Order: sequence, then C-alpha cells, then structure tokens
Amino acid sequence: MRHSSRGFTLIELTIALVLLALLSSVLYGSLGLAVTSLDRGEAKADATSGMRLAHAFLRANLEEQHPLRMRKITEFPLLFSGERDELHYAAPLPPRVAGSGIWFYRLAVLRNDAKAPLVLERALPDLNALQMPDFREADRSVLAEDIASLKIGYFGRDAGANDADAPTWRDRWDDPQRLPLLIRIEIEPKRGAAWPPLIVSPREAPEAGCRAWDMTRLRCAAI
Repeated sequence: MRHSSRGFTLIELTIALVLLALLSSVLYGSLGLAVTSLDRGEAKADATSGMRLAHAFLRANLEEQHPLRMRKITEFPLLFSGERDELHYAAPLPPRVAGSGIWFYRLAVLRNDAKAPLVLERALPDLNALQMPDFREADRSVLAEDIASLKIGYFGRDAGANDADAPTWRDRWDDPQRLPLLIRIEIEPKRGAAWPPLIVSPREAPEAGCRAWDMTRLRCAAI
C-alpha cells in the first residue's frame, strides 16, 4: 500500500511563520542592545579620556602659577582671585605650546551658551595698567561641554591673618596679597558621574612675587 506524503497545513505554516518572526525579533533586539551597549561604552570611554586630559592640564597649569603683581596699583596686588564658580590666575603656557610669557587665565562655565562649556580663557596682562585686566579679547579653549556645575574651593587664611591662624576652606578668595595654600575643583557633567575632585597646591609661597614683604601689615612693600 502506498502512502501519499502530507504537506503542512495552513495552521502549521502560520505557527511556523509566527515563530520565525518572534525569533527574528529577538535576534534583532539582541543586536540592537549590543550596538547600544557598545555606543554607550565608547561614549563613556571618550568622556573619561576627556576628563583625564582636562584634569592633567589644569593640574599642571595651576601648579605652575606665577605670582605676577600689578606694578602701578597700590600694594601691588597679585593677579589671582577666586569665586565659587570662577577662577583667575597667572601661569605660563604649557611647554608644548608655541609662545612665551606669563598669561592671565580665567576658568569658568559659560552659562549663556547652550552647550554649557567649561572654558579656559587667556590674555596677556599689562602689568603697568591702572586696573586689573579683563578677558574681553581673550583666547578661549574648551575643556569640556555639557557641564552642570563647577565648584571651586580655596584653602588658606583670611586676608591679613598671620601664620598662627589656622587655614580653612572657603568658596571665595579675595586676598590680593597671598595665594591660597590649596585649590579644589569639583566638576559635575549633565550626564554621567561627577569628575573626581582635583586638589592642587601652587608651588609658589603664598606671599610670592614680592621683593620686600611687610611682616607687620602682611602686605607687599616692593616688587
């Protein structure tokens, strides 16, 4: 007796197609998840690399601070001032950058820019001017973008305090005669984890840049 071969029924074919569609969907989803994970990993690696470069540059630049003083202003104030979210200081260019001289820098986040960039502006100061320099015509370098907050702290003594007074942390530095002992910079991006705090110690003495220091008034007497 011969048996005729039986093909798939319509129901069996429909079930097979549904299973094939489900399998394709799972495979496509897995592939998409893998691509997304790879993209996120690359973005995180790029962000980490950028953070490390910015940290290394700021550390080197701040450690090399130069105690420039204004020559025509009473008591020869230092080219240094600090707020909670902004820092002004003088330092040379990195050795690998063409140029010479001591520049005046400004570290800040530009809040009026949609990209919220962390920038470092620099200008050549006129030490014989009758007022402190500004950054209206400064060169600008972008260190990072999409920054949610920049917090800067300063460790040192109050203006006019002597060495017997204990130094403390503060969010503003307004002593025009001495540099802080330490500077702490905390940066938080809009996405991702906050950067590790950067703590820098200027290599120069707090009252540096002064040829004659008035120990009574704790002021620069001559440069």
